Amino acid sequence: MLAGPQVTINRPAWISSTGGGHRSSARSPHLQRRVTPSAIAAPPKHSTPPAKAEIFRSLEGWAADNVLPLLKPVEKCWQPQDFLPDPTLPAAEFADEVRLLRERTAELPDEYFVVLVGDMVTEDALPTYETMLNRTDGIRDETGSSPSPWAVWNRAWTAEENRHGDLLRTFLYLSGRVDMVMVERTVQYLIGAGMDPGTENDPYLGSVYTSFQERATFVSHANTARLAKEGGDPVLARICGVIAADEKRHELAYTRIVDGLDGEGRRAQEFVCGLAQRIRRLQERADEKAKKKTEAEAVKFSWIFDREMVL
Repeated sequence: MLAGPQVTINRPAWISSTGGGHRSSARSPHLQRRVTPSAIAAPPKHSTPPAKAEIFRSLEGWAADNVLPLLKPVEKCWQPQDFLPDPTLPAAEFADEVRLLRERTAELPDEYFVVLVGDMVTEDALPTYETMLNRTDGIRDETGSSPSPWAVWNRAWTAEENRHGDLLRTFLYLSGRVDMVMVERTVQYLIGAGMDPGTENDPYLGSVYTSFQERATFVSHANTARLAKEGGDPVLARICGVIAADEKRHELAYTRIVDGLDGEGRRAQEFVCGLAQRIRRLQERADEKAKKKTEAEAVKFSWIFDREMVL
């Protein structure tokens, strides 16, 4: 679940411009600032006419037949513990399993763990994504336990996605390869900051945006699975692989929603697809700027104990 183009991160006044930073005191001055009225975001736009939002409500039967079947029953879902050392083992055996986990990850480079933490942080910001869905016209969960197929999908999708961050976070903790305090601060900053993807509570734009979002996370997790396998950790490869499979299934659901819409949905899709050209131009500019650099830039990452990575 990656933030896409034109995403606005609303940084509260109590978040410093340096992000996670170093292991400073929790009582540092910048953490004690209060949000001022000027920092409060403008009211959201509702660009979808009531008649268009009503189309989504009228498609509840279609969603029940075509979207909900893409969910898996809980009993058939993998759970994080399926891939982690068994805590019910005697202490010595549990310690052996943790030791083996650490031995498997020992040859993976720091760069790999920076990417893996990035994937985990993205997954852990799940409250932000569920909030976005529940602000969307025509599909929001009005009561928190609505029987509407759209609301059922939103809750069950969230429940399936929740396993991803749980599994990656526990694996990273046991690996000993990352600074978990800095990782956890990043997650807290990210959720506290919120996100405005520019979809304006529009169910058409929201569905298209989320289909691209799911594709992006599928690609990222599939790549970390491949690299883990090449790096000699088949268990981590399986972990990233099963998460990628979930993201692919979720992408299919949102793609079905977009394909099932009328011309308005297609126009929303064309709008989001058109952003790809703008992103490509930004990438070309970045590549051109990189070519002009005479020296590689070394950057410290707090997630890996302030060790440097060459960009």
